Amino acid sequence: MYSFNTRVILLHVAYEKARLIQFWAPVCVKGGTKPQVLMAETKDVDVEIVSNSLSGMKILVGITGGIAAVDSVRLLREIRRHGGIPIVVMTKAAQQIISPLAIEWASQSQVIIDWEADMAQLEEVDAVLVCPATRYTIASHIHGIMDTPLQMAMSAARGRGIPILFVPSMHNSLSSDPITEDLTNELIQNGNYVLWGPHEEGRRKTPDTVNIVAEFSHIINSSNKSSKVIITIGATRSPIDHVRWIQNTSTGKTGWKISDYLYRMGHDVIVVHGETTSPAPTFLKNLEYHSNPDDMLNALLLHAKSENPPDSWVHCAAVLDFTPSNYHDYKLKSDEQTWLIELNSSKKHINELTPYCDNTIRIGFKLESNVSHDDLIESAKNMINKYQLNGVVANLLESVNDETTPRAFWVNEKGVITTIKDNLSLAMIIDEQISR
Repeated sequence: MYSFNTRVILLHVAYEKARLIQFWAPVCVKGGTKPQVLMAETKDVDVEIVSNSLSGMKILVGITGGIAAVDSVRLLREIRRHGGIPIVVMTKAAQQIISPLAIEWASQSQVIIDWEADMAQLEEVDAVLVCPATRYTIASHIHGIMDTPLQMAMSAARGRGIPILFVPSMHNSLSSDPITEDLTNELIQNGNYVLWGPHEEGRRKTPDTVNIVAEFSHIINSSNKSSKVIITIGATRSPIDHVRWIQNTSTGKTGWKISDYLYRMGHDVIVVHGETTSPAPTFLKNLEYHSNPDDMLNALLLHAKSENPPDSWVHCAAVLDFTPSNYHDYKLKSDEQTWLIELNSSKKHINELTPYCDNTIRIGFKLESNVSHDDLIESAKNMINKYQLNGVVANLLESVNDETTPRAFWVNEKGVITTIKDNLSLAMIIDEQISR
C-alpha cells in the first residue's frame, strides 16, 4: 500500500500527465514505401501559456498546513500558464499533507522546506501568495513572529511594500470566530489582500485556482496601472410581439476574452452585455445585463454622464442597426400566411456617446461580410473618422472561426494596420491602447 503522501503525488502527476500527453504524428518520407512515424513529445512538466499577465514575475508561493494544500499542484501550474515564476516555501505542516516532490514537479523550481544558509526565501520577488493560509499563519504574520522560513519571507515582503495575498481555508466554525474576522481585517488595514472562498461542506474552501490567479494578477498589475474600462459584449434583441424578436448574431466569446485579460492586467472592468452563449469569467464582478438596444444605450449614457466616468470604452457588442417599428403587446397568431415586419434604423451607440467621451480612449469593432480586404479596412478608417475613435478592430464574418486566416485587423487613428492572429493578441493590443 502507498502512503498518503505518495498517493497524493501519483494523483496529481497522473492528472497533469493526462492533460499533456505526448502525441504521435505520421509523416510520409519521400521515396519510402511506408510512412515513418516521428514522435513529437510534450514534457509532462510543460504548461500552455494562455496570457502574459504574470510574465517574468517572481511569485513567492507560501503553502501552509490546510487540507487545501492538496490543490497546490494545480495552483502552481496555473501561475506558470500566465508567465509567473513560482518560488515555493512550505511549512512543515504542509509537508505532511502534500509532498515537496509533487510541488517541485508542479513549480519546476527548488522548494524551500527548512532553514537554509543562503536564506533563499529573502530573495526579492514581485508578489507573495499564501495559499492556503491557516489562521495560525495569519496571526503569526500580524504579530511579527518569524519562526519559519515562510514567516520570514512574508515579513521581508511587508518591509519592501510588496503585495501579499492571503487565501484562507478553514472550517466554518473557525472562519466565523470574531477573532478570525479581526485578524483578516487587520491584514487588509495593513495593506494586504484577503480572498475568501465559498462556504461548502462545512468549510470555507479556497476558490478555484483560475479565480485565485486572476485576482492575484489583478492585484499585482493594478499597482502599476489602473483605469476604468467599460466594454460592451454580446447581441442585442428587439421584440416583435410577446414571444418573438429579432437579434444580431454574437456569442460574446471575444468580448469575454478581452474582459478576462483586461481584468488580469489590473483594470477596473465594467461589462455591459446583451445576449451571450459563451460563459462569462466567474471572477468578473461588475456585470450589467441589457439585451434591448435602447436599455443598453441608456445604461451606457448613465456611466458616461456620471461623476466617475470611464477612462476607456471598448464597443464590442453586436448592436441592432434596425428595430421593428411596431411592437405587438400580445402573441400574434401563427395561422397567418404572410407577415410583413417594418424595420427602422436605430440609434448608433457610439454616436450617441461621443459628446460625453472627451479625453477618453474609444475602440470600435467593425464586422463585414463578403467584401474585399481593402473595403474592410476602408470601412474601419471611415468609422474612426466619423466617431472620433482611437482605433477599430476590423474582421470578416467568414474569418471569425477560420484558424487558417487572421483573427482580425487592428486599424489605428493614423491608419496603420496590424494583423491580429488570435484573441490573446487582440486583447494585448487593446490593453496597450487603454494603458498609454
